[in-house]
Amino acid sequence: MTEQSVNAELISVNIDGKEIQVPSGTTILEAAKKLGIRIPTLCYHDDLCIAGVCRVCVVEVEKKWQLQAACAFPITDPITVHTHTPRVRKARRHILELMLSEHYGECYSCGRNGNCELRSLAQEYGVDGYRFGHVEEPECEKDDIGFSVVRDMNKCIQCRRCVRTCAEFQSVKALHTMGRGINSSIGTYFDKPLSEVVCINCGQCINRCPTGALQAKDYTEAVWAAIDDPKKHVVIQTAPAPRSAIGEEFGQPGVPMTFQMNTALRQIGFDKVFDTNFTADLTIIEEGTELILRLYKNLVQGDNSAPLPQFTSCSPGWVKYIEHFYPEYLAHVSSAKSPQQMFGAVIKTWYAEINNIDPKDIVSVALMPCTAKKFECNRPEMRDSGYQDVDFGLTTREVAKMIREAGIDLNTVPKSNFDAPFGTATGSGVIFAATGGVMEAALRTVLELITGKKVEDFYAHADIIPIRGFEGCRYVELKIPEEVGPVPDLIKHLVPDWDWIKGATVKVGVAHGTANARKVLEDIKAGGKFSECHFIEFMACPGGCIGGGGQPIPTSQWIREARAKVIYGEDNDYEVRKSHENPDVLRVYTEYFKEGPCSHKSHELLHTHYTPRGKFIE
Repeated sequence: MTEQSVNAELISVNIDGKEIQVPSGTTILEAAKKLGIRIPTLCYHDDLCIAGVCRVCVVEVEKKWQLQAACAFPITDPITVHTHTPRVRKARRHILELMLSEHYGECYSCGRNGNCELRSLAQEYGVDGYRFGHVEEPECEKDDIGFSVVRDMNKCIQCRRCVRTCAEFQSVKALHTMGRGINSSIGTYFDKPLSEVVCINCGQCINRCPTGALQAKDYTEAVWAAIDDPKKHVVIQTAPAPRSAIGEEFGQPGVPMTFQMNTALRQIGFDKVFDTNFTADLTIIEEGTELILRLYKNLVQGDNSAPLPQFTSCSPGWVKYIEHFYPEYLAHVSSAKSPQQMFGAVIKTWYAEINNIDPKDIVSVALMPCTAKKFECNRPEMRDSGYQDVDFGLTTREVAKMIREAGIDLNTVPKSNFDAPFGTATGSGVIFAATGGVMEAALRTVLELITGKKVEDFYAHADIIPIRGFEGCRYVELKIPEEVGPVPDLIKHLVPDWDWIKGATVKVGVAHGTANARKVLEDIKAGGKFSECHFIEFMACPGGCIGGGGQPIPTSQWIREARAKVIYGEDNDYEVRKSHENPDVLRVYTEYFKEGPCSHKSHELLHTHYTPRGKFIE
């Protein structure tokens, strides 16, 4: 609650016979929520600004002859409101009937069947026919060209949620409203396909669309075909964020179902179920080492060819955002691949080698919270294994659908562990899912490598609380003690000692959602406090991966907070909570990347190949 709202004048309002006092400017919808009174909405979303375009939330306000939109009516004087009078119910029914008259249904084959807000409201208000007609045939072709998002404007009800999400929430503006009045529609600039406009594939529009007008591109049939092919060795890696949310698909919100999911995936037919947390830990070693090298080059050698601050590179939506909007800062982006892509490269090289499997027979699937991961695995540079490193990216929603299609109830299956050699993970890998998690995981490792002490000596239980939270942009300073340790053997070939960094103040930043990323980048451009940072974590989605575009629908701030609670709970349950202590990661360096992190071989497989200007090396 803001200081302004605390000090605002309190006004009495009566809603359906219930009295409440609210600060001046509170909307009727907000007041009703406080009283536990439900008013239906379609264009309204907790994450977005008020639009008031659908009018489904109309209510009667005494002494007002017109019905009023509850989401957009500010309370400035005492009023009496009625939310379900015959006049209100009739108006809502007519509004829904008018929407359905322009909505091409095909409900049974729609990806939002069973989770469509329009259909749910039509059922709730007894709309069992098409009073104003119905579209019998689709009028538009599907925009099904890209790798991530499918747009079907036949199902659009022009609620503008996608437009507001893309413009205000993500600061991308790939979608906008075209025309006016009866001729208005939602489209892209110059009416181009999404693959030809500045779209970062984050999928946030999908998670806020109330119908099936926006959906993720579904590769489950191709995955089923691979599973059914006896010649194929089909493996799946599972990211931490889906585990915090997949329970929502099975009536268990806020309940971690990591190990039940492992069992279900094996019952579906995957040959191996691996933990993406393994390569999250690998990412921390590579990205953390790269940070140390950048610091040493910039602060000791005066070499700024790899400039500071270093930006994280785990989020493909964020990477696409900076490529489109701030290409001049690409040299700041870590060359380390995301955990998904590191995993794909290791699977089709080291794993194939030690198991004597021809990599052409391996089908590598990734369960991710993110629609942009579908785009990422199809990027042409992600083939360092000699093959496409990751063949298919599946969202949490799609894997839940596969589990149900296989006749499995996730609530009833027993728990089982991940498969070796990628079954050992740490708490640091788990917290990648939440905003600030990559930064916290990196700091746990970097602090221990430099000081030779346990991070618990600086932060209780290794929980670096200042990094956590849901503020859009966070800035934190950490003091390196004067007493430092020896350089660990793992990176001894890269820096001679720690004398150059002892006593230094390390400045870090965190931003989630690309609208907040823009704020940080503009601050850097203006020479603000973030320009003084050494390391900044960026995530394209609000809340980080837990709020990804491939997570269960609906989403909201309190849902993201519940998912984060699951993630930090799992982190606390791990015996090993630091990436550099993961025994399987250390084994990979012993057996395969023998020259250590950021070596020639690790750069070949685990890093993208940027020139100083930020262009990919062909």
